Amino acid sequence: MSDFGTRQNLLLLLGRAALLRCPRCGGRGILRGWFNLQHRCPTCRLVFQRGESDYWLGGYTINFVVAETAAVVLIVALILATLPDVPWAVVTYAAMAAVVVLPLLFFPFSRTLFLAVDLYVRPSELGDRATGGRAGVSHHHDRGRR
Repeated sequence: MSDFGTRQNLLLLLGRAALLRCPRCGGRGILRGWFNLQHRCPTCRLVFQRGESDYWLGGYTINFVVAETAAVVLIVALILATLPDVPWAVVTYAAMAAVVVLPLLFFPFSRTLFLAVDLYVRPSELGDRATGGRAGVSHHHDRGRR
């Protein structure tokens, strides 16, 4: 865990995130399910929702770009591997499956990777750490009121 405001190494943050661990401390147990993160890291108490209500749009964007690019690469590889007699029905069904399944498989990784990039760009702040009190409540917006 680092001190507040200290920028960590981007590759370290991304490596932790790729392992579905807390990007800040490397702690485990940050997933509540495949599609949900815990409210905060059980190890360093980093609150994962670090700001605005639309915070995870960056994660959704990463998910869309990576998953759909991978789908296109797989489809092109399938076409190239079967030239000159491309089984277009197989390509069509494989493409439909890829564009649906790959974003679902990549979903938790996109969120942890986005969190890692955000921690690199905006290092930890005082409000990023849960301080106890009401469970499930982020204290990020309370900084100026105490």
